[in-house]
Amino acid sequence: MSRRLAIVGSGIAGLYAALLASDAGADVVLLTKGSLEHSNTWYAQGGISAVLPEPAPGDTVAAHIADTLRAGAGHCNEAAVRLMCIEAGSDIAALQQFGVRFDSGPDGGPALGLEAAHSAPRILHAGGDATGARTAGALIGAVLARAARGTLTVHTHAHTTALQERNGRVTGVVYLQDGMLRSLDADAVLLATGGAGRLFGQTTNPAVATGDGLALAVRAGAAPADLEFFQFHPTCLVAAAAPRPGRLDGPLLISEAVRGEGAVLVDASGRRFMKAYHADAELAPRDVVSRSIALHLAKLGNPGGHVYLDARPIEQAQGAGFLSRRFPTLTRKTLDAGIDWSRELVPVAPAAHYWMGGIATDLHARTSIPGLYAAGEVACTGVQGANRLASNSLLEGLVFGRRAVEDFLEGSSAEPSAPALAPRSGERLARSAAGADPHATTALSGPPELPHASAPLPRNARPHLAVPAALEGEADRPILQGGSWPSSFGAGGAEDGLEPFSREGLRSLMTAKAGVLRSGELLAGAAGTLARWAAVARPDAVPESADPAVHEDHNLLLAAQLLVSAALARRDSLGAHYRSDETVETIPLRPKASLSHD
Repeated sequence: MSRRLAIVGSGIAGLYAALLASDAGADVVLLTKGSLEHSNTWYAQGGISAVLPEPAPGDTVAAHIADTLRAGAGHCNEAAVRLMCIEAGSDIAALQQFGVRFDSGPDGGPALGLEAAHSAPRILHAGGDATGARTAGALIGAVLARAARGTLTVHTHAHTTALQERNGRVTGVVYLQDGMLRSLDADAVLLATGGAGRLFGQTTNPAVATGDGLALAVRAGAAPADLEFFQFHPTCLVAAAAPRPGRLDGPLLISEAVRGEGAVLVDASGRRFMKAYHADAELAPRDVVSRSIALHLAKLGNPGGHVYLDARPIEQAQGAGFLSRRFPTLTRKTLDAGIDWSRELVPVAPAAHYWMGGIATDLHARTSIPGLYAAGEVACTGVQGANRLASNSLLEGLVFGRRAVEDFLEGSSAEPSAPALAPRSGERLARSAAGADPHATTALSGPPELPHASAPLPRNARPHLAVPAALEGEADRPILQGGSWPSSFGAGGAEDGLEPFSREGLRSLMTAKAGVLRSGELLAGAAGTLARWAAVARPDAVPESADPAVHEDHNLLLAAQLLVSAALARRDSLGAHYRSDETVETIPLRPKASLSHD
């Protein structure tokens, strides 16, 4: 009888892993809390970075490794970075065998784009600015085809609420579907649930990004890492500020490529302001532009406000219709929002985009708990460091989703601290899926050996959270009982003036005190409010409710506590973590380039 792998999440990591495991003969059950297309992957405008067997002139795997390490601000796991960059080509080939079609250049080969902080063109796109949707769409089609043949099981609208454990090992999941609580036994579980952008008031993430996988793992005792590092994209459309009512089917990130083509940022008075903050102005690094916008809005006395992206200079310089040709998806979506960006300003603000931290894993996507894997944004492999390099997110999901499957099929998931596989052996599944000889050596250059996985990952009995001294002991209040919960946690706070928990209140709190700009005082204030809410809600416990929204509320609150606790502990500024009251990082000036976003 084949061993069963339960995969939670339907972004690129979950879909790709499901296909590889199913085709290798495993019993695969894929669960997702919405429809299969509800994922951050679907909304990714940018591409996938990879050095192919025939790279762009001057590009090398070593250069991709160096660029990734540099962007990560010295905080990357170098072994994980080297592994990802070396193995990328095989996973790209496998994607194409599953129906993904990348854009071609004039010579018929892949069109390789250049993005910020990359030293050479190595970005694959599909459908221009619709790479995520095209890639996810192809993988979903392949998954559904296998489900129709009976070789893979899919459960949609199945919200995973807990991990099953026995003798210290994960043995399945508990999930809500159609108002019923169900359980699924499995030999191992792969969490591929994405991020938690919904912690903040403005985000590029869809509604499903509520930190579910992180909460599931931490409640089970898995170790998290690097949770203070949350990347904010500087230009997300503020639909409520559009000049006319419109219709938008989700958050809309305005790609960095638009600024690369010549768009500028202006404030409400029409004044261009970025030159006052950085020599590269709109083409400064992503975290610098986000901080500059936040600082400028604070200076204007409107910290919760927005600025404007002016794309009209592009149309003036390139001619009428250029924006619609160069950015067809963005043109359509801005029109859907009620904005003709060839004639009007686009209201934008920094938005929570990507969480570099997550569940700590080794080089095989194994967490600190036997039987539990994590891949994609929910995981912390160490690849992204303190500030993710553009277009490495989809690649990380591919490589480590596949490595989780490789490890599962080899039957070593019971040993989360086992040594790394032999060099390049993790490519076998990808090469097999791509139709290549799985035993052939890769054409990519690389070191003769990769370092072993990190030391055994520690297992936590329960999350350790920073709680202000005045609140010590409040977490011992009994958890509320009952079959359902109200939309807010309601009780607690009325006697001390604290507003009861609500998602809107949480987002406002996190944006104001743990967002782009942070300080010890702001973070301590956030920790205090979160602790008071948590004393009533007990987010470290699974709520007794059949309402998925209640489970999401608890997951968001736990994720917020974990993030704030990590941010309090790191007193210096590093990468995307900026503390105005401590040592400020020095931002090196980088040459301007035509930019693109992922």
